[in-house]
Amino acid sequence: MRRAIYPGSFDPITNGHLDILSRALRIFDEVVLAVARNENKAPLFTQEERVALNLAAIRDLPGHERVRVGCFHGLLVDYALTEQAATIIRGLRAVSDFEFELQLALMNRKLRSDIDTIFLMPKDNYTYLSSSLVKEIARLGGDVADFVPPCAQQALQTKLRQPRP
Repeated sequence: MRRAIYPGSFDPITNGHLDILSRALRIFDEVVLAVARNENKAPLFTQEERVALNLAAIRDLPGHERVRVGCFHGLLVDYALTEQAATIIRGLRAVSDFEFELQLALMNRKLRSDIDTIFLMPKDNYTYLSSSLVKEIARLGGDVADFVPPCAQQALQTKLRQPRP
């Protein structure tokens, strides 16, 4: 079985993420959508909330039965080994993403030469899209319906109405 890991913060998952996931499902038998816990970031949603959102977001995706949602912290290559995945999927939106993503891929290759990284590009209309931009638009009261699945739109509205701790 060809299994790949598609890691990310997914805070929240966007239509661009779902587009990359759909492309990965054309190549791999199974994709693990891996929600990262990164102590250097201050996510809006908890890791558990992001896992739940991802599960809801993929429900209507063709091939969703071949997607597993998991979470990890620590080295991605270690998680890939745990999941018996030989490939990491990374999305590239623009040339500006490439340098950083290349550094990550080369470091992962140095750590585990048997794990490859594949870069996938989303549809043109998602190249500008990021979770950070979506959160900012939602914080300012803008409509994010074109950018995220309905479950993420609802979660953003609910979360942003709550007072922050």
